[in-house]
Amino acid sequence: MNPTEEYTSPNLNKSKRYAMTALISAVLAWIALMIAAKLLPDYVWLIHILMLSAEAGVVGGLADWYAITVLFRNPFGKIPIPPFLKNHTEIIPRNKARIAESMGRFVQENFLSPQIVEQSLARTDISLAVGQWLANPKNNTQVTQVIQQTVPKLFDFFGQDQVGRFIQNNSVQWVRNTQVNHLASEMLRAVLENDFHQDVLQRGLDLAHEWVIHHPEQTRELTRTLFKELGVWRLAKGASWIGIDVQQRTIDSLVERVESMLADPEHPWRQKIEQVAREMMVQLADGESSASQRLNDTKNALLNSPQVLNFISGAVVILCNAIRDDLLKPDSGIAENLRVAIQQVGQNIVSNPSIRELLNEKMSGIAVNLSDQYSEKVILFISERIHEWDSREMIAKIENEVGGDLHMIRVNGVVVGAFIGLILGIIRAMVEYFV
Repeated sequence: MNPTEEYTSPNLNKSKRYAMTALISAVLAWIALMIAAKLLPDYVWLIHILMLSAEAGVVGGLADWYAITVLFRNPFGKIPIPPFLKNHTEIIPRNKARIAESMGRFVQENFLSPQIVEQSLARTDISLAVGQWLANPKNNTQVTQVIQQTVPKLFDFFGQDQVGRFIQNNSVQWVRNTQVNHLASEMLRAVLENDFHQDVLQRGLDLAHEWVIHHPEQTRELTRTLFKELGVWRLAKGASWIGIDVQQRTIDSLVERVESMLADPEHPWRQKIEQVAREMMVQLADGESSASQRLNDTKNALLNSPQVLNFISGAVVILCNAIRDDLLKPDSGIAENLRVAIQQVGQNIVSNPSIRELLNEKMSGIAVNLSDQYSEKVILFISERIHEWDSREMIAKIENEVGGDLHMIRVNGVVVGAFIGLILGIIRAMVEYFV
């Protein structure tokens, strides 16, 4: 198929018809007026005015037709013409390389340069728009639905065992390459700085106290085992012969200690626990400390254990199955929790200017970095793509986009030329009449 026919739009064809109709009308009017001048000699002065208008319309239409045609092709075909005329036809095909370079440079300088990207992002609060979009229930529901529909299909496509192995291999490799002492130190820091440890300790003491009170037999059995491990069971049993119940006294003492810790937030044992946690945090922050070495050695020993790896593999497969089965449910709990989490993230972004400022700064830095690294590649791709275009295809594309307006210029040429010719004819008639 001819590229011109393939890319020609109805708008372009309509503009061409209008232009051709205007030019033919001007030619017919000019011929008709020449005939009328012979048949109506008494009105020859008026006919000459109109004839000049028609002639100017024909000249204007033909001139604009030529100017528009030479942009795309050679209107003379194989007719031999002087070089100064031929060298100024097919302007766009002849300058394809320069046009490609110019277009690429225009895109780079006006859209992809780091300065332009940075200025554009500085005027736009992208994180606010993202936060508002995520906070909209309609949008976060759509995101959740896409995830809910996609994840089970991915599990089915790749196979849950394969996905499990992929997650296991990558997670194990990540843990193997990670110095977990730094991670543990930062986790301890976050817990201590937010007083989360106090909540955990309080909850743990509550549970321990409740369990000891409501499970006396299990508690006595536990202390008996502890005494045996410590090697003092016979001593405690002997004391019972003289009426001293060491087990119960130990349990009562423990309950008393727990109750005192529950009642006093500043209890010495609480402070001791916090002190030990802070000392551990400092030690773990130092990669050369004995605590860090022991933690990393323990991690490596666990990762080298076949039993641990098999457990991780099985757990991952079970987790994948559970996620898939839950997401397939219409009332999926995971999907609902995910939707709520997305909405909360959006609301937090909208309500927290400091977070938005940080996100905007990070996104701006990423965008500027990408534009700096890849703008030249994008420009090169655009230029090479235009270079690869067949000249006829390129002409068809450009003419299809702007040809409609260009051919309407031909209509304007006829109309404006006719109007100018009319004015000139009136001026000439006035001069001939008065002079």
